[in-house]
Amino acid sequence: MPSVFLFATLDTKGREADFVRGLLTSYGVSVTLVDVGALGTPVVAADISRDRIFELAETTIEAVRKNADRGDAVTKAATGAARLARDAYARGDLSGVLGLGGSAGTTIATTAMQALPLGVPKVMLSTLASGMVRQFVGDKDIFMLNSVVDIAGINRVSREVLSQAARAMAGLVQHPRPDPQQDDKPLVAATMFGVTTACVERARETLERAGCEVLVFHATGNGGQAMESLIGEGLIAGVLDVTTTELADEHVGGFLSAGPDRLTAAGKAGIPQVVSTGALDMANFYAPESVPAKFKDRLFYKHNANVTLMRTTRDENARIGASIAHKLSAAKGPVAILLPARGVSAIDKEGQPFDDPVARKALHDAIRSGVHGIPVTELDLHINDPEFANAAANKLLELMRMNEQPAGGTS
Repeated sequence: MPSVFLFATLDTKGREADFVRGLLTSYGVSVTLVDVGALGTPVVAADISRDRIFELAETTIEAVRKNADRGDAVTKAATGAARLARDAYARGDLSGVLGLGGSAGTTIATTAMQALPLGVPKVMLSTLASGMVRQFVGDKDIFMLNSVVDIAGINRVSREVLSQAARAMAGLVQHPRPDPQQDDKPLVAATMFGVTTACVERARETLERAGCEVLVFHATGNGGQAMESLIGEGLIAGVLDVTTTELADEHVGGFLSAGPDRLTAAGKAGIPQVVSTGALDMANFYAPESVPAKFKDRLFYKHNANVTLMRTTRDENARIGASIAHKLSAAKGPVAILLPARGVSAIDKEGQPFDDPVARKALHDAIRSGVHGIPVTELDLHINDPEFANAAANKLLELMRMNEQPAGGTS
């Protein structure tokens, strides 16, 4: 029977983990208790020892203790835990992951959870769950449960919360995921920002009329990461990546970067993609006081009290364009690039605060000159013009139809 893997540092959270293990067992759930501690002595026996965790991280518990660096111990334990979870799932031995922890335990257990695909039950009972948790959740479907009190002993409050974690996991693994439907439509991923909404909404209508199901990802860093992850899991049939704004934050230093691997998953998977330059006129910050001092002389636009946009420069646009060209040139599947000559966002067009034809030209010229073997079409349109949205959607449908053709043409 596939087992719930219960991750905890059994020197500091052993009794609590044993309590949860007992609850899960009483609910008829098979449990594998995994010790991810390093420095103290376990207070209960594990099914998978810490020695094994560090072996999977290509080190030993002795080496970790000798180093006496708590941060390094956590990093190594997280590496081993992720490998353990990934391998167990591949063998069919893992049905879900439940973690208990403070900062170290949360880092370790959620790293293991992030190694698993969408739909595998993931519950993290954490002392940090009431704060910023993006670094723990990432782009995965992880339930974060606030421990309310420290996970330090079984008392009236902790007993209730530990029980909630156990019941949540039992419910997730005992109620099976829905089976795929015979009439499931091809999934298309599309990227959108507030300033490209008109384009994506129009394109989505076209794609849906053609029989696609469209997943829209808000290009706020986590959105782009989630899209790249789902592409990597093989769930996506085509990508309408018209809003690549996260690349601006990555290159310029804004707050909404999706990381250096943004714009690579579709190319690696060989699935059709149509790419544009939506919202690359801006890098994103929070309230005005969050903007680094080095940018004090730049052009800003106050989107609202909590979002401050900074206009990207000609040189920045040239670097971003070169990066796009480099990434797309490595794609294994069909790619088309559509460029909106009259503006890349709602505030980058004639009469709007970020209108900058010189910067826009630098961006598009860098893409044109840097790509190899990829068609680039510049339309005398704004990105939010209906004609641009129609062109992007229809081009993606064309690429998807071509991708379905067997080698050598139609039969």
